[in-house]
This record gives sequence, structure tokens and C-alpha cells, in this order.
Amino acid sequence: MHIDDAIRSRRAIKGYDTSHSLSREEKDELLQLALFAPTAFNLQHVRLVEVSDPALRQRIRDVAWGQAQVTEASMLVLVCARLDAWEKDAARVWAEAPQPVQDFMAGAIDTYYRGKPQVQRDEVMRSCGLVAQTLMLAARGKGLDSCPMDGFDFDAVADLIRLPENHAIGLMVAVGKQAIEAKPRIGKLAFDEAVIHNQF
Repeated sequence: MHIDDAIRSRRAIKGYDTSHSLSREEKDELLQLALFAPTAFNLQHVRLVEVSDPALRQRIRDVAWGQAQVTEASMLVLVCARLDAWEKDAARVWAEAPQPVQDFMAGAIDTYYRGKPQVQRDEVMRSCGLVAQTLMLAARGKGLDSCPMDGFDFDAVADLIRLPENHAIGLMVAVGKQAIEAKPRIGKLAFDEAVIHNQF
């Protein structure tokens, strides 16, 4: 599917064909494609938790307002990120760059993040969004459907997946074959209202 078609036809699908399954190879390919998304300072701090255990998915559904797609979609991915990657992984992800670049990035990253917990959280959330959108477009490009979700108890889900304390959940994404048609697009704001040139 052409990328334009994938973007235009991607919808948040709530009902999935429960007889459709994805192989481990198919799931891994989607996850690999998602990880091509950019992340802040190339920190690659996003962690994708692919939940395939049916019992665990049911427990997640129980704390996600009973939303059917949690258990009915072929794939469920929790898009998480490591909050302290700026401090722990900067040298590793820039190790192949020329030494002057490594030195510059080490200083820039430290200055940008140190002592700024809100910045640390904001940056991982932005990166989670980029990775999630890339996952959804990769899925659509393969004829699959998806649904981004934040309608769940974040603390309860964190407990269920044993999320480390230095991580945060951005959102989760269900992927599969739609069993119900997407609702019509409504309420779309005019292009000229949504797009501002230069200044408000």
C-alpha cells in the first residue's frame, strides 16, 4: 500500500476478527518497523511490550474499561519508555559517531535533561507517540488495522507488566483485522483552521 493510502485509510478500529492471528515473524516485523521511528537525541528509549499471553491480556482488559480490542485484536503492544536513558545510554547510542560528535552530544544531552524531570517525561512521551504512529502505519501498509489507546488504568497496567520504576507507559496499540467498519469521519476541522502559516 502506498504511504499516502495508508495515512488516509488508517482509522481507530474497535472491533477485530478474533480468528485472525499473526505469526511471531509477522509481529516482529511490525515491531522492527516501528523502531525505525525517530527518538529524542537518538536515545532509543522506547520499549515495546508485546503482550501475547491471553490471561494477561484479559487482566489488562479488566483495567481498560472492558474494551474489546485489548483481547480481540491479533496483537497488543504497550508503548513504554525508559525515563533515564538520557543518563544511562547516551554514550552507547552515539558510540559509532566521530569522537567530536560523541563529545558534543554527551554535553548537549546532559544539559538538556539533567535536573529536569518534566523534560525527561515529555521527551519520552513524544518518542512513544512517534513509535506508536509508525507501528500503526506499518500495520496499515500491510492491510491491517489498529487502535491507539490510553483508556486504561496506567498504574494497574504497569503492575501487570512489571514495569520498572524508571519507565513510563505512553499508550498501547491494538493491531489486527477489523471485524466492524470504522465509523464515518465527522467533525473534521477545516484545513485553514488547523494549519497556521508562520504565526497565529
